Amino acid sequence: MAGQGLAIVGVGKIARDQHIPSIAATPAFTLQATASRNAGVDGVARYDRLEDLLAAHPGVSCVSLCTPPQVRYADARRALLAGRHVMLEKPPGATLSEVHDLIALARAQGVALFATWHSRHAASVQAARQWMQGKDIKRVEVIWKEDVRRWHPGQDWIWQAGGLGVFDPGINALSVLSEIYPRAVHLTQAALYFPANRDTPIAADLTFHDPGGADMTAAFDWRQTGPQTWDIRIETAQGNATLSDGGARLVVDGAEVSAGPDHEYRALYARFAEVVAMRAVDVDLHPMIHVADAFTLGRRQAVDAFDW
Repeated sequence: MAGQGLAIVGVGKIARDQHIPSIAATPAFTLQATASRNAGVDGVARYDRLEDLLAAHPGVSCVSLCTPPQVRYADARRALLAGRHVMLEKPPGATLSEVHDLIALARAQGVALFATWHSRHAASVQAARQWMQGKDIKRVEVIWKEDVRRWHPGQDWIWQAGGLGVFDPGINALSVLSEIYPRAVHLTQAALYFPANRDTPIAADLTFHDPGGADMTAAFDWRQTGPQTWDIRIETAQGNATLSDGGARLVVDGAEVSAGPDHEYRALYARFAEVVAMRAVDVDLHPMIHVADAFTLGRRQAVDAFDW
């Protein structure tokens, strides 16, 4: 039995690498159409504009938006007004106010809205969450450093206002941190490093306040070559742990206690099916709030120009 009709908006790298294979592996959905100016999917109806797709495919009940955040709001609103259920790539929008508007619209329309944080579905995130319960946490160090040329080749939108720069991967770390940590924290200080020729930062150093008293910092950097680093290091009075590989592997006191393959996007589509069935709104804005606070509090520092 075919799943619900689903459309992708924005057939770029993330759609090809993650969304399309994950939809194919999810019985709840069938990819029926795409809307994208630059690419399509073999054997699937293609349109340049979402409004044309919606008009031609009343049977498409779900829309997955994979476009850059700067242009996502208009299509999300268009799909919700057409009575379609909507899934948003991370971050869910360019601004918090945009997303709040979409939440209100989804509720008014009685349709589902799902804001995704794929890194929360990494194989060992829940194991880390469980391990941290009841611990006397002393220090947390988030280190998220990667090569922008490897993961975003030629994608100039990430360097434009609203594209988040290094917070595009950094928000993944913040989504994991806010998932596993046993209490809410907030940002108190930030240093943002902007290339002389770009509108978004290439690196950032953050300091958080934990009401429980732990020291908490985060370092994001897009200039790392060679091995990539996606770690959260946790020191407690009861032992130490490192959640590494973007949440895929958990090591406690030197011993691996959890590891698994990358099925993050399959988990997203499984959750989207649940949200659609309930016609629910599943939107957690905590990671995006941390990023907004970083831009509010951040001290801007100029660094060398960046070119591809």
